[in-house]
Amino acid sequence: MPSEAGHRLYVKGRHLSYQRGKRNTNPGTSLIKIEGVDDTKAANFYLGKKVAFVYRAQREVRGSKIRVIWGKVTRPHGNSGVVRAQFRRNLPPKSFGASVRIMLYPSSI
Repeated sequence: MPSEAGHRLYVKGRHLSYQRGKRNTNPGTSLIKIEGVDDTKAANFYLGKKVAFVYRAQREVRGSKIRVIWGKVTRPHGNSGVVRAQFRRNLPPKSFGASVRIMLYPSSI
């Protein structure tokens, strides 16, 4: 791999929705679809990994307009490789469909 290629320490994912029933939503748990993960077996690799929702805000804090909400992958959800994640502050509903980063640490291999 050439040295100028980026070395991402994360895998891309999408924030699908909150965990929910037919009528009630549960904002404490978010559903994340990880790129390239299509079954529970593959999703199990990501359990315990850190998730970052990175976004831009208007006001600068400590010289940066970029903010992050951190969370972690807690368990798989269903059979199609979707995982559940809990964040320190619940993700806002406007982040549905937005990208999140699944960090490849802490690692168990």
